[in-house]
Amino acid sequence: MDADDLDRTLNRLARQIVEHLDDDAEPGDRLALVGMQTRGVFLAARLRAKIEAFEGLTLPFGKLDATLYRDDFRRRLRQPVVQPTDIPFDVYDRRLVLVDDVVYTGRTTRAARDALMDLGRPASVRVLCMIDRGLRELPIRPDFVGRTVPTTPGEEVRVRLTETDGVDGVWLVERTKIDD
Repeated sequence: MDADDLDRTLNRLARQIVEHLDDDAEPGDRLALVGMQTRGVFLAARLRAKIEAFEGLTLPFGKLDATLYRDDFRRRLRQPVVQPTDIPFDVYDRRLVLVDDVVYTGRTTRAARDALMDLGRPASVRVLCMIDRGLRELPIRPDFVGRTVPTTPGEEVRVRLTETDGVDGVWLVERTKIDD
């Protein structure tokens, strides 16, 4: 995906969020976006801006790092890098959309849901990802998907965003030993 593809996909996802979460209330009623550190935060911020532009809403927005909730962080050889969690609103009874760049095994999504439950009891948690690469280890399924990219365990999907990488795009690459 190039920058234009990424932007078109974000436009579609922003409209889907409003359509699917508007079942029984005003579109912005109790809706909030939570971006997963790091790239999910920037994707969520872009989605928020798009929803606010075409719906005229102001949505609560938060950042979540679920690193310490992962079941495999102690097994890794290197010290985990923990980013800040900043959710400046009460999650109780909110309809949350959890935004991540890539869903693969489901472990990060499971960890993020556990982290959110420690903050309160949301009315619902929907998962949005830019890329769903399949190959789940846990029964996790994103509710909103930018693109489905079937992969093998030896491949990696790299989402790049201007905010962190200087360029927008998505690439499929062979995983190298250094990436493990």
